[in-house]
Amino acid sequence: MQTINHWIGGKPVEGVSGNHGPVVNPATGVQEKQVALASAGDVDAAVAAARDAFAAWGTSSLAKRTGVLFRYRELVHAHREEIARLITAEHGKVHADALGEVTRGLEIVELACGITEKLKGELSTQVSTRVDVAAIRQPLGVVAGITPFNFPAMVPLWMFPLAVACGNTFVLKPSEKVPSAAMRLAELAAEAGLPDGVLNVVHGDKAAVDRLLEHPDVAAVSFVGSTPIARYIHATASAHGKRVQALGGAKNHMLVLPDADLDLAADAAVNAAYGSAGERCMAVSVLVAVGGTADPLIEKIKERTAALRIGPGDDPASEMGPLITAAHRDKVASYVHGAAAQGAEVVLDGTGHTVEGYEGGHWIGVSLLDRVTPGMDAYRDEIFGPVLCVVRAETYEEGLALINASPWGNGTAVFTRDGGAARRFQLEVQAGMVGVNVPIPVPVGYHSFGGWKDSLFGDHHIYGNDGVHFYTRGKVVTTRWPDPSDRGVDLGFPSNS
Repeated sequence: MQTINHWIGGKPVEGVSGNHGPVVNPATGVQEKQVALASAGDVDAAVAAARDAFAAWGTSSLAKRTGVLFRYRELVHAHREEIARLITAEHGKVHADALGEVTRGLEIVELACGITEKLKGELSTQVSTRVDVAAIRQPLGVVAGITPFNFPAMVPLWMFPLAVACGNTFVLKPSEKVPSAAMRLAELAAEAGLPDGVLNVVHGDKAAVDRLLEHPDVAAVSFVGSTPIARYIHATASAHGKRVQALGGAKNHMLVLPDADLDLAADAAVNAAYGSAGERCMAVSVLVAVGGTADPLIEKIKERTAALRIGPGDDPASEMGPLITAAHRDKVASYVHGAAAQGAEVVLDGTGHTVEGYEGGHWIGVSLLDRVTPGMDAYRDEIFGPVLCVVRAETYEEGLALINASPWGNGTAVFTRDGGAARRFQLEVQAGMVGVNVPIPVPVGYHSFGGWKDSLFGDHHIYGNDGVHFYTRGKVVTTRWPDPSDRGVDLGFPSNS
């Protein structure tokens, strides 16, 4: 059986723990690989390699760093099909979806290639007689990233290209369920000329994470995952004096007003709720139907879902793949069954879905729940599966209040033809990312991604300008080149004159 080891100091390393975890193909339910699970000693070795590499990389020229990143961009682009196949084999998402996440990750590599523009400082001359003040930004040192299973390539690419472009060195801890894409990204970085130790990959579970959070040589931690873990990451790393950006979970609402194009809204709801089997933090999981829109919308959604093809991700005919584990499949199914018991109307029940020839896979079909209320478990919890809840509201104000009452504030969307209503919504809704007739408003790479409330812990969103600021710290330098007339003792408070 293939073993996926760590990547430390520019080469694969078996590690000292001797422990391994299974890597399962979700379409078959069969373990096809095993992954080394890091001990604290393995994490220490990766951090030490990063610390040693920082001495040279942190003072290297911007031209050298961008040269490596330009070559890296070309290599990832050339190997995007291969990386997508690795994602499909371990995550289960269809190939087109996997290829799409690599493409979105490349946007951040391209942003990192332009780091020279982002790291330009500021200079004020003659702030006082013969005194100049300059503001510069410098790297932090060793930084770490902890990434989720649902985007094995994109989320790591949100982090380390920008971090190393700023002059930091990086330790990546990807999800142990989907380790191969991260390893391939590290191998390609070495091929592009990234010096040994600048990017390291350690696989593992909570023990590896906790060591990164407490390690004295790790200056900052980036995280994407569920809200409970984001809260833990933020609290633990902050307690150890680290800078933290921890992106948590979501319950993204899509508000459909009576004047909306209902065919467009139905297409968007199906795409955003059921794409990648709902395993997206930006998935639409609640459709808030205002006025009389609920019944026609539900009929249109049913028409569209009837034709969906569910199957293995490497089959070009498949539009939706399996869930990541059997346990997660069963958990998602429990919300559908529980909603019925709590009074919701189950319009579509996908919990008994199977795929011929792949009976051992982690399959579930699409589910649609109507007349859901905020007190139900299916509304309160982040399900992270292909379950769409329909909540009925009489007015815009009622729908907006429902969205703003949610503890999460990751993404949201409004569907309307009314520009005034759209403008009002984007200003009044309490969420970090807003779509107007766009169901999944993930920002392009040169803006920043992040939510509000329990969807973000820390002060910085990820990538874009926020990412550059997160991976650097400011320094202000005040300079005077005096002449003989400046000499003399003066105990008064310094003045700008």
